[in-house]
Amino acid sequence: MKKYWQGIWAARYFWMHLALSDLRARWRRSFLGMLWSIIQPLGMTALLSIVFSKIFNTDIRLYAPYVLSGMIFWEFVTSTAIGGSLAFVQADAYIKQCRHPLAIYTLRTTITNLFVLMLASIGLVIWVLVIMPQNFGWCWLAALSLYPLVALTVWPLVTMLAYIGVRFRDVPHALGLVFQALWFVSPIYFEDKLFRNGNLDVLVDYNPVYHLLEIIRAPLLRGEWPTIENYYFCFSTMIIFSLLALYIGSRAEERVIFYL
Repeated sequence: MKKYWQGIWAARYFWMHLALSDLRARWRRSFLGMLWSIIQPLGMTALLSIVFSKIFNTDIRLYAPYVLSGMIFWEFVTSTAIGGSLAFVQADAYIKQCRHPLAIYTLRTTITNLFVLMLASIGLVIWVLVIMPQNFGWCWLAALSLYPLVALTVWPLVTMLAYIGVRFRDVPHALGLVFQALWFVSPIYFEDKLFRNGNLDVLVDYNPVYHLLEIIRAPLLRGEWPTIENYYFCFSTMIIFSLLALYIGSRAEERVIFYL
């Protein structure tokens, strides 16, 4: 295992180059370039917030950042998971020529989308500073911990999916259905109080998505520090995914080349 991690570190210039290439390709020949990562979520948030604020009779100024935080987070998770499930398939030319640890190809996808998440977060921070400046304080430092936490949680998840996806090419299509179902049972656009009022506390209290979102929502939207319980569930999810990824990887690493 130590040798495997050393291999990932030794190939750092390679996977960093791949991630930067993906980012350049993402905005190539675009006039606004990286600004689209901020503009698109804000545009969708404006539309959804108008509709949901009328349905739930809430203040659009307060509800919009709730929707925006859920949108940019969920977009990171879904795009990384679905895109990363084919990471080995898309990197087959590199895998056939180089004997790098395969986890670098899912790390490439994770880093690329993490950078987009960080850009999209700028719009959220600006919105909260303008609309809810009273929330600004030291607790905002806790929001920064979301990025390493979510990256270290999604990377092993994506690695597992990539090992499965290289064998079964239906995985991205199946994930579309899975994440659509998870969207309905997670407080992404719908406030957690709606679940609790319907006696569906289990969909909140034991949902890793909720606890990861609380890392950024508690400081920015309520001016509070995230709870120990939030971090406990985040770290527990990260450890479980990491152990599963290590187990699957140890059994499937050498077989990947035969499935490409």
